[in-house]
Amino acid sequence: MKIARIETLQAEAGYRTACYVKLTTDDGLTGWSEYYDGLGGAELAPLIAGFARTATGMDPRNVGLISESLLATARLAAGGLAHQAVAAIENACLDVHGKALGVPVYQLFGGPFRRSVPVYWTHCGSFRVRHAAFYASLGYEPVRTLADFTRLGREAVDLGFTALKTNAVFFEPGGPVMMSGGFRIAPGFLDRSITEPQISAIVAQLEAFRAGVGPDFGLMLDVGFSQRTEGFLRLARRLEPLNMYWLEIDTPDAGALALIRQKSNVPIASLESLYGLAQYRPFLAERAADIAIIDPVWNGVWQSVRIATVAEAFETHIAPHNPAGDLATLMSAHFCAAVTNVRIMEYRADEAPWTHEFLTHPPMMQDGAIVVPDRPGWGSDIDEDALRAHPVPG
Repeated sequence: MKIARIETLQAEAGYRTACYVKLTTDDGLTGWSEYYDGLGGAELAPLIAGFARTATGMDPRNVGLISESLLATARLAAGGLAHQAVAAIENACLDVHGKALGVPVYQLFGGPFRRSVPVYWTHCGSFRVRHAAFYASLGYEPVRTLADFTRLGREAVDLGFTALKTNAVFFEPGGPVMMSGGFRIAPGFLDRSITEPQISAIVAQLEAFRAGVGPDFGLMLDVGFSQRTEGFLRLARRLEPLNMYWLEIDTPDAGALALIRQKSNVPIASLESLYGLAQYRPFLAERAADIAIIDPVWNGVWQSVRIATVAEAFETHIAPHNPAGDLATLMSAHFCAAVTNVRIMEYRADEAPWTHEFLTHPPMMQDGAIVVPDRPGWGSDIDEDALRAHPVPG
């Protein structure tokens, strides 16, 4: 079996573009993966096409060999977008490998260790602010006051979730604004210096959510790269009375992250922006995070399983970063079924409704968890007619 062709396909998905890799073999098998073009300031498709020229003619069942070989060609520009492009090919190879054997992807790694994966509603409320016009077009109630966070908290409970994650939202004279995560051009994204009134506003936001979800519901806050070490530490200490599930922060400094974890009583989740074993190793060795976040779309599921195994050796839970759509959710679910040390999985609960038509078998939610499919490969193919029905605006 040889890789005959690798191509990329896109479709309009509301506030984002849905992006897929289609890998076709010389004997007619098709493997799919989802990738994400929302970060990094550049499109991945040209990079995927470049790596595809090297991968064409290789046996897609040799997933590790393909992944390591392609990454080796990018050693002078390692990580980042190059790793994401390789991961998109790696993940399509895994789908083909599973289909060729007639087994789900998790069986390639000795799973399943679980048949369902608990999920949390990510960017709850905060994306209703950041993408206000899109959600208004779907008929969703906008976020205007703190009371709307309480309402959304009750909605999360009613939908069966046991946890949610939000981002800081500030109610300014011109309307609510989602705080910059420190990686997009926005006011304050270079200063990265939080004020005491802003910390008080974040505490009030989380108190409003807590009023809606109750005392035992998992409550998470994601502030990305938005602060330096002292700002993260001041925020973490102010959040201690709220019984947080975790505070999610990012920093390139393993020692700084370990200091924040040691000096506060809020569980710290981090590391989603890292690539490969070498980048994860110093953070795990420093015991810098309570939960290591791993992105199987950006790292590749094969590589992610290796990282999760190292995290297990350091007695650290993992949680997938899942910033994309339904196929990425299935890929993350297989990753979670293939390793032992999973805490919970990220899930976008209020995506554009037509994106569920992109998959022949969309994810199934049951009692606040994604059911891990037992069909071959990822358990779904992409409906190309559905993609064509929602072209990306020119």
